[in-house]
Amino acid sequence: MSNEKRELTPEQSKELLTLLKARFDKNINRHTGIEWSKVQEKLEANNEKLWSLYEMERTSGEPDVVSYDEATGEYVFYDCSAESPKGRRSVCYDNEALESRKQHKPETSAIEMATAMGIKLLNEEQYRKLQQLGHFDMKTSSWLLTPTDIRKHGGAIFGDYRYDHVFIYHNGADSYYAARGFRGSLTV
Repeated sequence: MSNEKRELTPEQSKELLTLLKARFDKNINRHTGIEWSKVQEKLEANNEKLWSLYEMERTSGEPDVVSYDEATGEYVFYDCSAESPKGRRSVCYDNEALESRKQHKPETSAIEMATAMGIKLLNEEQYRKLQQLGHFDMKTSSWLLTPTDIRKHGGAIFGDYRYDHVFIYHNGADSYYAARGFRGSLTV
């Protein structure tokens, strides 16, 4: 696999589609009324999106279909791992936050990593929708796409699920923790 080309080998594509179908079938409550054959058809026609899903999977996001947008004709995937994806933790919010750290800088930022993967961070509305499909981030937390008016003051938001409730909090965008990563979305 080459990051420049954003293409999978035929073997990687087949393996990923098999995995995604198994997850789709196991979690039918996440996508009632959606047919896998139509999702697969869209994926097979768009190798770059398939590559992004591969990256979501490679970093332990466990992507799954959560909806179909009739207006655009696109399927929406979210990271559905029980906890914030392991391969995307210990990152600050964005590159500006990363550059502002004087010492103990993390390797990258959530925004930078998501962009490289071809996905977007979940926003607060999407995160709350995800939490309606199950309980996620019961031991971890996930950075969320932060409104500009919060970010301009140096902050960023994140969410988790505790005490049978979804909580949205704030933190300095330059902070990072072993138990905080980010969840992404992808439309296909």
